[in-house]
Amino acid sequence: MKRLHIHIGVEQLEEAIGFYSKLFGAEPVKRKPDYAKWMLEDPRVNLAISTRTSTKGVDHLGIQVEEEQELDEIRQRLTGGKLPVAEEGETLCCYAKSDKSWVLDPAGVPWEAYRTMEDADIFSTHSTQSDAACCEPSFLTRPETKMPEQESSGCCS
Repeated sequence: MKRLHIHIGVEQLEEAIGFYSKLFGAEPVKRKPDYAKWMLEDPRVNLAISTRTSTKGVDHLGIQVEEEQELDEIRQRLTGGKLPVAEEGETLCCYAKSDKSWVLDPAGVPWEAYRTMEDADIFSTHSTQSDAACCEPSFLTRPETKMPEQESSGCCS
């Protein structure tokens, strides 16, 4: 079964844990000095927050699967759609050992498709990522953010 994954970069971990615990009515299932994760069933989402991201707010999105076959199906859709997939394979990130593929959406938002095999005691084995983006592999380059030329009244007004 698949689950939407959202990773949000935060500056104040404890403040964010308090906020999301109240929002979801649940405490995180994993909590580290720089990271917390909720595995919710309603809505079915894996929300992670950390102080490890280079940007604050939504860092990346993803689809978490439970079975290898589900990950293969997503990878076939990505390659069949001729999307520029970055295969990371097995990696250790966010205190877990996972098998991952990455793709950027047209807005430059990184999406990962992944299956977690087991928990880990360390955040990551990517030494170059210790102060940078959470789990994005170095070969996944985000486009530069463009600022709007004119102020707008917002997207929903």
